[in-house]
Amino acid sequence: MPRLTLPDFLQTDANVPVLDVRAPVEYTQGHIPGAVSFPLFTDNERARIGTTYKQQSQDKAVLLGLDLFGPRMSQMVKLAGKLAPNKQVRVHCWRGGMRSGAVQWLLELAGFKVQLLDKGYKDYRHWALAEFEQPRAMWVLGGLTGSGKTDVLHALAVQQQPMLDLEGLASHKGSAFGSIGQPEQPTQEQFENDLAARLAALPAEAPFWVEDESRGIGRVAVPGGLFEQLRTAPLVVLEIPREVRVAKLADEYGRQDPAALAASILRIRKRLGGLATKEALSAIGENDMPKMVRLVLDYYDKTYSHGLDGRPFVTVPSDTCDPVINAGLVLEAARASFPTEERRN
Repeated sequence: MPRLTLPDFLQTDANVPVLDVRAPVEYTQGHIPGAVSFPLFTDNERARIGTTYKQQSQDKAVLLGLDLFGPRMSQMVKLAGKLAPNKQVRVHCWRGGMRSGAVQWLLELAGFKVQLLDKGYKDYRHWALAEFEQPRAMWVLGGLTGSGKTDVLHALAVQQQPMLDLEGLASHKGSAFGSIGQPEQPTQEQFENDLAARLAALPAEAPFWVEDESRGIGRVAVPGGLFEQLRTAPLVVLEIPREVRVAKLADEYGRQDPAALAASILRIRKRLGGLATKEALSAIGENDMPKMVRLVLDYYDKTYSHGLDGRPFVTVPSDTCDPVINAGLVLEAARASFPTEERRN
């Protein structure tokens, strides 16, 4: 079968599984979204082959690889049959070299139709990083902590507005409390891979909505090119009364593990100050979530307001955290304030 370029490889029928034949540690570090780990060698075996190549010769490394590959051929064919009952697969390794070539040979011998990515996962990474440098039209949704911005983004999506949920991709809500109730964060590499795929799927002719974020979202960072555009794009700031935000956050945090809340407070104790930290921890122990939230908001409100310095924006006041109502308000404000952007829609 001919080798496919990256665009052709990615545009193949989604029902044809992508088999990533690199070692498990490589896959865990980062992979094409949706790809299945189908390692030719274990992590230790890959290391042994690399050492043999460097210290002895390529020929001996190849022979070692064949010794390791041979006994598991049958097992790999059986697994491929479970993953692809229609016997069609897409295969790649790091650079489109011997590992993917060996798996292609094996599966074709077993009657599979195999599509091979020409330059491997390395080509995907080049493409992903280039995506962040592409100029894009976006509308940025801002607002103080507790304004329900993520909920508004998803309400906008229901209204058929293009939307990019950075916090969803990062599995983190951005603040010191952002990891509570969230799955494990992806690696930086995987975050970039998922983000690039999401960006590429957005319509090019219309601005998309994205939440105003710091560069870091938990342990991952928004890529530089995209972050620079986010900081200069039209900004709509949702203004929700403090007590409405307190009530929303108190309700959310009241359903979380008190120990996790206390750990989050301790992470920002230097910024909160000793007295506020002590009072916040005491409030958690007393299950007084509104008090704890007010203490934390004193810090976060100042931090976010400082981040607006020098950035032009339009404000949208609302007395509710209802995401459907607020989605309508911010969309109306964006269309009225940034008509040149709306003409792309």
